[in-house]
Amino acid sequence: MLEIVQAGGWLMLPIIACSIIAGAIILERLWTLQRDRVLPRSITAQVQKLIEDDRLDPKHLQRLYRSSPLGQIIATGLANRHRGRDIVKEGIEDCGRHVVHELERYLGTLGTIASISPLLGLLGTVIGMIKVFAAIMANGVGNPGALAGGISEALITTAAGLSVAIPALIGYRYLRGRVDALVVQMEKEAMKFLETALASDQVSTGPRSAENEPAAPLKRTA
Repeated sequence: MLEIVQAGGWLMLPIIACSIIAGAIILERLWTLQRDRVLPRSITAQVQKLIEDDRLDPKHLQRLYRSSPLGQIIATGLANRHRGRDIVKEGIEDCGRHVVHELERYLGTLGTIASISPLLGLLGTVIGMIKVFAAIMANGVGNPGALAGGISEALITTAAGLSVAIPALIGYRYLRGRVDALVVQMEKEAMKFLETALASDQVSTGPRSAENEPAAPLKRTA
């Protein structure tokens, strides 16, 4: 393997670096984007219990906010539940943009790696062919050994670049699809819980009075 890397020339170093970064991003996102981490099953019972026990105070909402991405969206909506449906919807959309941004973290870098890896391989091919023609000019075509170095560098870098780009592109497409599916599911779950909360709030409190002050706005965690 070391001999192959050395034969590929200096462009093998950025290609190897791209492969390491791409592998790390794919593994990290696969761990982070697990369904149970983004959409925990226990959050259903947790939210319903808070609504039934009328314990939607800032302390419990902050705990819910920090529990998961879905918890952030639901907690933001519940904190604004006394302010009207339009304010609730606006708060959910604003929080949702931040949540989606976190779910898509590093995917742009992975997509860039999938795009530039073949170009690095192509650059290695061009450099290798330049060396081949330089050897032909210096020694003619009668010495195959003089041509072997440039040809091997051209082929190795091309193969290495494609070997990095193909799995990186597959990982990028798969992770983007997973993020899209999780976002759709989060929207459904959030709206379902908030409809329940709004209906429960209207039944239990009736018209808004001075005692029903809005919950304190949540502070987004870093």
